[in-house]
Amino acid sequence: MTAVTDPAPNPHATADEVKAAYDDPKLANVLYHDWEAGTYDEKWSISYDERCISYATDVFNAVAGEDGQPYTHAMELGSGTGFFLLNLMQGGVAKKGSVTDLSPGMVKVALRNAEKLGLDVDGRVADAERIPYEDNTFDLVVGHAVLHHIPDVRQAFGEVLRVLKPGGRFVFAGEPTKVGDFYARKLGQITWYLTTRVTKLPALNGWRRPQSELDESSRAAALEAVVDIHTFDPSELEGMARGAGAQDVRAVTDEFSAALAGWPIRTFEAAVPQEKLTVRWRMFAYHLWLRLSALDKKVLAKVLPRELFYNVMITGTKRPS
Repeated sequence: MTAVTDPAPNPHATADEVKAAYDDPKLANVLYHDWEAGTYDEKWSISYDERCISYATDVFNAVAGEDGQPYTHAMELGSGTGFFLLNLMQGGVAKKGSVTDLSPGMVKVALRNAEKLGLDVDGRVADAERIPYEDNTFDLVVGHAVLHHIPDVRQAFGEVLRVLKPGGRFVFAGEPTKVGDFYARKLGQITWYLTTRVTKLPALNGWRRPQSELDESSRAAALEAVVDIHTFDPSELEGMARGAGAQDVRAVTDEFSAALAGWPIRTFEAAVPQEKLTVRWRMFAYHLWLRLSALDKKVLAKVLPRELFYNVMITGTKRPS
């Protein structure tokens, strides 16, 4: 069953709207994510098959464990196209779902994905700082790459705890660390610069996207710089959650070597025509990421400070009544 309470907007922002969004992070989030909604899954190689089901459940279990599964009713905050929640539901982590996002376009796509998968999901357009659900509604609240978009993260944690049932759990993953965000952005900028210039050469012109598409990507990137508000120190993020009243708070980090390779690869893929990215290339990129992720988990996580890794995941629970 799928349902949405708000209509989808025009998916393209004008130059004037982009300019106005620089002074309004929430407007920027709506414009950027509405803009990206139709191509977001393709851009980030998101799927709803075993590959991403395994990724989502592995990330969830790494920080929260398997106790309490399946949760009866889970809500995703800042769901985007539904990547995290829908794959967790397919992996048996939750039975019923609710997707929420500030972007009407993203909610529409998430519900469409849920319907195709035959999942019991409803959805609402929602501000994370004022979640439109009653107290004590959900057994689980999850989010992936959402906290860094929210202006007042402490307020959002308070809202998450309000809508959780006593003893309920939250899990947020895919958040950038301060150090990780620095090297990821630098690698992305260098890769975009080199790729868009090298493909001007006559011999490589077939690898160049049309200038209009590159210009649109640049406008989207300008908005992305506005919507990415925060980076996190793992200990500071734990402190925010505890300050909101959460208990059993724990943060875990992952992806160091995987991020060093992954960000240039993702940027290269965004800068060239999609038809150039063969199945062979995609399998190479995916298996490289798997190998490097294993290296990070089995070796580097034991010897490097957690602050050096790109992603931070956090979990906690609401105090029992």
